[in-house]
Amino acid sequence: MKAIRIMVLGVIAVLIMQGTTPAQQKAELTIGAAAPLTDVKMEDVSGRMVSLNDVAGENGLLVVFTCNTCPWVMKWEDRYPMMADLARTNNVGMIALNPNEDYRDRGDGMEDMIKRSKKAGYTFPYVLDKDHKLADAFGATRTPHVYLFNGDMELVYVGAIDDNANDAAAVKEFYIRNAIEQMIAGESLSKSKTRSLGCSIKRVG
Repeated sequence: MKAIRIMVLGVIAVLIMQGTTPAQQKAELTIGAAAPLTDVKMEDVSGRMVSLNDVAGENGLLVVFTCNTCPWVMKWEDRYPMMADLARTNNVGMIALNPNEDYRDRGDGMEDMIKRSKKAGYTFPYVLDKDHKLADAFGATRTPHVYLFNGDMELVYVGAIDDNANDAAAVKEFYIRNAIEQMIAGESLSKSKTRSLGCSIKRVG
């Protein structure tokens, strides 16, 4: 019993260091699941209030949980413009959500988001996921963490952007590009789920 207790305490300690406690762990959406909370309005860096339904295109929606402060986001952010162009070309909407509620006064507040979107040249909505409601509903755990939905707003892909955060030129599998192209072609996805790599979402409560 002592060994088990020590092991459990060790797991809890790791989760706390990652910024997530067992009570905050949410089940991730499964492939085929309907997008949740699609009518919830969120504040965009433009000052508008938008929902997932507002942004979704005829052929679906790409949702990216991201932030300003995570080194992993900074590694992958140079691929955001290409993802946005690919989505737009295929009539798929794209939206980025910042769920880091515990870091609003440490670089992930709205003013910080406005500056980041301008500096990075975002051409898609970048919204504040207040109280990480959508991240919780999605079961998102990392930034970046991406979800692709089809025209019926059913989940077809979840996970990472590609297989090389450190070097865009060395990417061998661009998961999001493959998923969008295969979805549009009506093909079965070669990969519908990959491991998301990134910083833990900074939840509160």
